[in-house]
Amino acid sequence: MSSPLIYTYPPLEAGILVRRYKRFFAEIELTSGEVITAHCPNTGPMTDVCTVGSPVQVSRSNNPKRKLAYTWEMIQVPHPEPTWVGVNTGLPNRVMRSLLEQKQLPELAPRYDTVQREVVYGTQGKSRVDFLLTSSTHHPPLYLEVKNVTWTQGKIAVFPDTVTTRGQKHLGDLMGVLGEAKAAIVYFINRGDCEQFAPGDSTDPKYGELLRQAYHQGVEVYPYRFKVTPQGLYLLGLAEFLLSKPSRELTE
Repeated sequence: MSSPLIYTYPPLEAGILVRRYKRFFAEIELTSGEVITAHCPNTGPMTDVCTVGSPVQVSRSNNPKRKLAYTWEMIQVPHPEPTWVGVNTGLPNRVMRSLLEQKQLPELAPRYDTVQREVVYGTQGKSRVDFLLTSSTHHPPLYLEVKNVTWTQGKIAVFPDTVTTRGQKHLGDLMGVLGEAKAAIVYFINRGDCEQFAPGDSTDPKYGELLRQAYHQGVEVYPYRFKVTPQGLYLLGLAEFLLSKPSRELTE
């Protein structure tokens, strides 16, 4: 059974990464030879997915109000074989909204009727959850966070690739609703070459500890795999969730 195409990119242009600088900018040489500055919609370190000289794909906007017409959408990495990796961190939430509204995630679909975005919750109402799923029947509300995953160790997708105090807080907020509601976190694996997922203990051991605590307390963990191509995204299903990364992999 083939994987469904669940998101179609706008027409993309190919190029080579010249450099990324000041976090939000990427200098890219298009196949035409023109060198352009594209918006880099990823504020993180982009560990192992920001190698100069790598093939990239960019989209172009016709909006005259934009300072930069181009947006960097994906990069091709050689590990373990040439693989496209999505770098636009704004895309996972848009894709998840569509998947939720169209009930394309069988693990969640029977449990809600309504999808709400950016709902205030958490300690003193100072957080916003990505999605709140509610049901008109007996199902309790479900608070759902989404995290973009691009880093790998060996063949395992790993999150986070740096210390994330914001991510730590999100796990605490999700644990805080348990008892009165359900809570879940989706790890949006923005590349198709990993069949397993694990917390990034080597970069943020506190996050890994909190994720394991949240899981044991009842927060549901869904590491969804997506194949990235210049045409669009394909849903590959769930990766295997490893509570901790196998020590054997650390030496590979």
